[in-house]
Amino acid sequence: MGLEVVSPAMISFSLFLLLASTTQAQSNGVFDVTKYGAGKDITEALTNAWKSACASTKPSKVLIPRGTYWLRKVTLAGPCKAAIKLQVDGILQAPVDPNKLSGGHWVNFRYVDQFTLSGRGTFDGQGKNIRFDYITNALVRDITTLDSKNFHVNVLGCRNLTFQHFTVRAPGDSVNTDGIHIGRSTGIYIIDSKISTGDDCISVGDGTEELHITGVTCGPGHGISVGSLGKYPNEKPVSGIFVKNCTISDTTNGVRIKSWPALYGGVASNMHFEDIVMNNVQNPVIISKTMK
Repeated sequence: MGLEVVSPAMISFSLFLLLASTTQAQSNGVFDVTKYGAGKDITEALTNAWKSACASTKPSKVLIPRGTYWLRKVTLAGPCKAAIKLQVDGILQAPVDPNKLSGGHWVNFRYVDQFTLSGRGTFDGQGKNIRFDYITNALVRDITTLDSKNFHVNVLGCRNLTFQHFTVRAPGDSVNTDGIHIGRSTGIYIIDSKISTGDDCISVGDGTEELHITGVTCGPGHGISVGSLGKYPNEKPVSGIFVKNCTISDTTNGVRIKSWPALYGGVASNMHFEDIVMNNVQNPVIISKTMK
């Protein structure tokens, strides 16, 4: 068996190819998942592109171009070294089999500051959902989420997060498919968005402060709800809820405050509902106790 000798020139050439490949993967701060070997399934390519962009000391963008892609369960986490943007122009489809996503959620954004999620793309959950955990100073714009099995979007522990031109679509008879659920978060803005689902368009959990809902079209569904509150011990107060210039149509409820009877109690204060148009709403304004 012969011994192959690797010359310094060959090593230098190999390093050059590696650097060229890395440069091709990111161009002007743009990390295109198709440059990371993305095929029909982009889970690994997206994860690697995100890691590279997150490590950049300059503002960066991860790009998912037009097309239809499969995406398995993924967590895109920080902290990142600079502002980061995920631009979704394609359609992302979750696995149909719920057993392939332990924990219930599908795409989870965690611990990212100065984050933007935008594009004209669609998260086709096929029964799965999206989570934003401990995200700060962020914008979600021009994105659509389809057919979650439970809440479409969960927002937990976030600060200064805006949803703008955000679309939620699910059948009117789908169960427990809240459009956006917010809990223990401060400074959340939902602006000029359209939410059509089978449960609350927007639901407000404990510890939510300074929530601004403006120009939202809601329906079908169960309207905009504060609560349920008081189900668990040590819930934090809800304060500073502002709902303005919204249209609610073909829903069970319009605006609702709901609590659990004879359990742990809770506090909800400083709530404002202004210029709300309601069409074919069974209970326009309701304060109630829930048993579910």
